[in-house]
Amino acid sequence: MPKAMWNGATIAESDATEVVEGNHYFPPSSIDRSKFVASSTSSHCPWKGEASYYTVVVDGKENKDAAWYYPAPKDAAKQIKDHVAFWKGVEVKP
Repeated sequence: MPKAMWNGATIAESDATEVVEGNHYFPPSSIDRSKFVASSTSSHCPWKGEASYYTVVVDGKENKDAAWYYPAPKDAAKQIKDHVAFWKGVEVKP
């Protein structure tokens, strides 16, 4: 089962991830909400749309904008609506 880990903690785990461009997108119900803080950062993908970000917080340590999601993706990426993907040192184990 795919699992996302950072700073020694599991922050997401699901056997129902969507893999897009090599990234596992975890369903919103599979993330540990207590470890995510909304960020004002956003970015644009030409085919997926506007991404929003979370800062991951574990044991008082912050990993700024280490998670992203698409709240209103374009039709080509509708399967990842609100699913969360990771970077910046977050380890995703398949």
